[in-house]
Formats: sequence, structure tokens, C-alpha cells
Amino acid sequence: MIMNALLLGDPSPALRWRTAVELDGADEDDAEVAAWRAERDHGEEIGDLITGLEAAGADVRKAGYLLCRLAYLGYRGPALADGADMIFARQRGDGSWSDAPPGDDGPRFVTMQTVLPLRGLAAAGYATDPRAERAYAWLLGVRLPDGSWPAGPKGDLGKGNRAVTPEMEYRRLTRGLGCRSATTGAVACLALHPERRRSDEARIGVDHLLARETRDDATLGWEVARLVGLERALGQVTFYATFDLAFLLDLASRCGVSAADRRVRALVGHLESLRGPYGLWQHPTHPQLSGWLTFDLESSLRRLGDGDWVGNEEPATFTPYRRGARRH
Repeated sequence: MIMNALLLGDPSPALRWRTAVELDGADEDDAEVAAWRAERDHGEEIGDLITGLEAAGADVRKAGYLLCRLAYLGYRGPALADGADMIFARQRGDGSWSDAPPGDDGPRFVTMQTVLPLRGLAAAGYATDPRAERAYAWLLGVRLPDGSWPAGPKGDLGKGNRAVTPEMEYRRLTRGLGCRSATTGAVACLALHPERRRSDEARIGVDHLLARETRDDATLGWEVARLVGLERALGQVTFYATFDLAFLLDLASRCGVSAADRRVRALVGHLESLRGPYGLWQHPTHPQLSGWLTFDLESSLRRLGDGDWVGNEEPATFTPYRRGARRH
């Protein structure tokens, strides 16, 4: 394929390696593939990420996302284990993580403070570690009655009080009680677990995300840009607030949603309309990310072939959140 040939010519050895192994089915012991792996593992990009991980200290959210970035580049070295140990060492007794000091029962951004380290651990291969499983159990325990996740701060979680505080409009789910950012993060964790990714909890979460059927082309590939370091990974409750169609397709395909699902079919049709003449997608902000965005979308499209679940949601209207009156 012309597309694969172009990806194999990309300047990034990490992208060349992942394309060869994951899209072309190349043997990892192939001399050229092994050379790309060595170039990646000893390159400046991986070195900077490892240095950042070592310096993360008590910031488990930062450490978790650095693990995501290392794993996205295909790195499998010992730094992953070191980072995982550092994160697990700061896990709370209930399986969660928090910025609050031990014994502080006050309101806190409970969901995102656990989502970010857990996604990093899962990306690094620790999803089924008993300590990670405790975090997954905690995450499922704080779901709202409709299967979505709250953002916070909510001091009532885990205390038997299930009263729901309305989420801010700009990150409220189109259909659902919870927060789109928090629900996206929770689904991202479940999507990386070998068994939980096709659980009812994961699929209900994806169903909530698919209910928003806007076509925000300007933010296509936002998560890819963060994973390769061209956008900063910022935000607490808003970490996943940006609506990224490529990331949505990635999550849906990992959680077993079928290409026959009406919403996925429409999403794929829209994305295919954006594909260029040589099979590549252009990143709307960073032209140099065309290769990574194409790899990401092509991988998602291939996974859809194994999907076996179709949601039953009818189209939902979407009204942008109300903006305050101008002061001038």
C-alpha cells in the first residue's frame, strides 16, 4: 500500500517500527525492524521521557501520562517498571490516587486523579496487576447510576451518598449525568485492559461518548499530538475535555463496538471523507503529525473489524453550552 510505504519513510523510528510490526505484520527480529527499534530506544525522544519520568516524583498524574507516551512510541524497556513501581508506591488503601494528603476527606477531583496513573499503568502492561485491579474496582465503584463518571470535586463518593451534582455544561455528556472528560478518561483505562475492555461498563461508557455526534475537525488528533509531545498535557478535571474524533474511534474500536453501529458508521464515513489521495490524513494543526495520525486512525479502523456490539441510541440533538453575556 502507498500509505504504508509513506509511513515507513517517516522520520520517526518509533512510527516506522509500529507501522512495520502492527500494520505490515513484520517480524520483530527482522534486521531493519530491529534497527528502527534500537534507534528509537536510544534516541533523544525516549531519553527525555525517561528523564521526565524519573523526575516526576510524587506527581502520579504526570508519571502516568509519561508512561502512556512511552508505550505509545512502542518502548518496552525497564523504565516502564520503574515508573510503575513509583506510581504503585503512592496508591491509597482504597485503590485510588489523590493529591490530598492521607486522612484528608475533603472534596477532591477524585476521578481524574486516579484515571491518569491507571491509564499509564495499563498502557505499560500492568492492567492485570492486582494493585491495578484494585484501582479498576475503585473506578467502577464511583460510577454514577447511568454508567457515566463524575468529575468532582465530590466529597460524598464512597460514603453512601449518591446525590449527583450537575456537571458544568461545557463538559457535560450529551445524554447522561456525568462528565464527558471524566467518562472519556475512565473508558480509556478500561479500553487497555484485556478483559474489561469489552465489559458492559466499558461499552456503556463508550455509548455515552458516541452520543455526541458533532464533527469537530479542528481538534482531530488532539490526543495523538499530546502523546508525541507536540501539545502539552494539561488540566485536572478538563484533561480529556477536548473532543477528538480520532480518540473517540480509538476507544470505540478497543471496546468492541462494531462498524455496523450507526454512530460509528457515520463517524467512519466522515473521517474517510477527510483522507487524502495517498491514504493519509493531515493533522489540522501540526502537518508533521500526518504519519502518526494516519497510523492511529488506520489501526482503529482495522480493530473495528473485530467489533461485535451495536448500541441502540437514536440521534441526539446537541446544543453548545451557553456563554455569558459580553461585558463590552
